[in-house]
Amino acid sequence: MAFTLPELGYAYDALEPHIDARTMEIHHTKHHNGYTNKLNAAIEGTENEGKSIEDILHHLNMDNTAVRNNGGGYYNHNLFWELLNPNDRGRLSGPLLDAVNEAFGSKDGMVEAFSKAAATRFGSGWAWLCAFPGGKVEICSTPNQDNPYMPGVGCGGYPIMCLDVWEHAYYLNYQNRRPDYIDAFFKVVNWNVVEAKYDAIK
Repeated sequence: MAFTLPELGYAYDALEPHIDARTMEIHHTKHHNGYTNKLNAAIEGTENEGKSIEDILHHLNMDNTAVRNNGGGYYNHNLFWELLNPNDRGRLSGPLLDAVNEAFGSKDGMVEAFSKAAATRFGSGWAWLCAFPGGKVEICSTPNQDNPYMPGVGCGGYPIMCLDVWEHAYYLNYQNRRPDYIDAFFKVVNWNVVEAKYDAIK
């Protein structure tokens, strides 16, 4: 079965003023849709056809740039959209908060470290909060559409939160003010989803 572009579950303007409607529409219907279509073309008739995206990325031949770039783009955006919520965002709590406190001293310490990873990623890429079986959490960043599911990439954990820092994700509204966009992300991130992903891995 071919991969399909996921529905967002909220309107393109639902995240305003933090993320504008035009950016959301272009990002979803053009960029993510393009990765989806190109991924399907890249795996058609290969051993990857019919596998989950996580399985494809976990066992990826990193020299296969078509699957690496488009598979990464497909997975990364799926997670990114899932993390955004205009209404019920919850709060960081429970075992994930304990793990964050142990790793970074506090939620603010984690937000600062995550924001630095996003702000200092040269060019295009992503920032990640990853979890490991047993409960440890780490922050890393990756270039382009790479992600920690791929062999030898990032911190090697399982992604539970990510931020797209490609210019197409923010430039219409924020221009070169990436730090402002990063701050805006934390006003719409859904901690309930992050915690659920952490609990599943822990």
